[in-house]
Amino acid sequence: MKKQPQITEKTRQTFVDVFCELYSQKPIEKISVQEIANKSGYNRSTFYQYFTDIYELLEAVENDLLNDIREGVENKELSMHTIQDALHCLDKPEHLLVLNALLGDYGSPRFLTRLKKEITLNRLELNVPPQNPSLTPYLIEFYLSTSFSLFRLWVQRQKDLSSNEFFKLVDNLYSKGVTSYSKE
Repeated sequence: MKKQPQITEKTRQTFVDVFCELYSQKPIEKISVQEIANKSGYNRSTFYQYFTDIYELLEAVENDLLNDIREGVENKELSMHTIQDALHCLDKPEHLLVLNALLGDYGSPRFLTRLKKEITLNRLELNVPPQNPSLTPYLIEFYLSTSFSLFRLWVQRQKDLSSNEFFKLVDNLYSKGVTSYSKE
């Protein structure tokens, strides 16, 4: 019997959604296949038709998100705004549940490392004076870590600023610094 692709994708997405909901509430070690299956309305054997274990499910969730970013920045020009382009790719309603899980309190530090590599591999260009190239890795790490921390906070705060306000804030912080927001 052939499976219908729409049903197969819907079932897979249900497992992903339930996993992300649970992962945003507790560490991955405390999540069981049985719990995911029960909350999804399927049995464990159905789960195993899609994933070998919870860690493969986590890998699939991360890969799906990274693929969306890859596709979103693929044709963009390399610049200092590459990271903002990547974060714009994540600013979609369908990504909120996944982001809450991966960037939440129990999220995956490995995902942030993978995300940083995805963006920096031939994508991020900084105008670093050639006489001091040893600064480049530090500047890239500062730029990426700060951006991701701000993005993570924004997601955790349920996007309390509009997308435009948030990205303008990040851009202003890089170009003008924190002092532009302080009272004189």
